[in-house]
Amino acid sequence: MRFSVLVVALSAPLAACRSPDPRSAAEVSDTETYWAIDNAQGERQFIAPVVRFNVHNKGDKPLRTLEAQATFRRKGEDVIWSSAWTKVMGPSGAPLATGAGSLVVLKPEGEGRYFTNGSPESMFTHPQFRDATVDVFLRIGSSPWTKFFSAGIERRIGTRSVQAAAP
Repeated sequence: MRFSVLVVALSAPLAACRSPDPRSAAEVSDTETYWAIDNAQGERQFIAPVVRFNVHNKGDKPLRTLEAQATFRRKGEDVIWSSAWTKVMGPSGAPLATGAGSLVVLKPEGEGRYFTNGSPESMFTHPQFRDATVDVFLRIGSSPWTKFFSAGIERRIGTRSVQAAAP
């Protein structure tokens, strides 16, 4: 009898230390992919893949350590071409409150871009251009990275709202 009480007493703190399941605490919506024009370097124009989405806290506690990561691959390749990471926060850097959402935009820096001396749009027709895909993962605290979705990067420059506003 004493042994079973000891086991229960010792296992209770371990259960409280369990990593939260990102799927039970967070939800992703309004996903969008596109290419963004990066800063030019001299005559060289750069475009980089972007994934944009909203993360909502559907749990019962504020999310203090929510992180998002994107891995980008060129279609037909297994190796990661580039990646991006960010901490997901609420307004003014506060933890993401219960029921609140946050816009996340992930774009790789450095590697994982195309360049040209012509217009950025001309890259889509270049013979060496390869379409890209993205896998998006979330993690809360020490939980494992959990895949939330995969998507192809759409062949367009800018978000849908930018496209709609263009003359």
